[in-house]
Amino acid sequence: MTVENKAIEGRFVEEVLNGKDLDAAGIPPRRKEEGMSTPTPEQVLESIVTGINSGDLEGLMPLYESEAAFATQPGSLAHGAPGVREALTGFISTKGKLDLEVTRVLEVGDLALVIGLWTFNGTGPDGEPVRLAAKNADVLRRQEDGTWRFVIDNPWGTD
Repeated sequence: MTVENKAIEGRFVEEVLNGKDLDAAGIPPRRKEEGMSTPTPEQVLESIVTGINSGDLEGLMPLYESEAAFATQPGSLAHGAPGVREALTGFISTKGKLDLEVTRVLEVGDLALVIGLWTFNGTGPDGEPVRLAAKNADVLRRQEDGTWRFVIDNPWGTD
């Protein structure tokens, strides 16, 4: 078993006991399809930073539930995969750098509220610098396989 698998070994044991097949590395087939492994809410946010900074839109999409919403600006939500894709494309298109620090995670059952501070520096379509900063307040849900995904990605927090 790899180090990553050990962190969630109990989940794999449960899947084996429930008759789910594992590959030679001990990973259930569906985990491979999901892209980035996100066994904690904090790791979802780390994956967002990695994906945006590397411009990997397709790698970011599995971090969201199919009906997730993205706050494109304070008080305004883009719904579902098309809305999330469009919002993420906006960040990625500036070819910038996202820095994010998770400051608090509140978990209840299969839901988590993740609070953090972030900054983003990139270049707009007009060539002018883009500098953004805010406090995020995101809602994530634990999936059946133990990974976490966004339900609401709210980079603007309570603003």
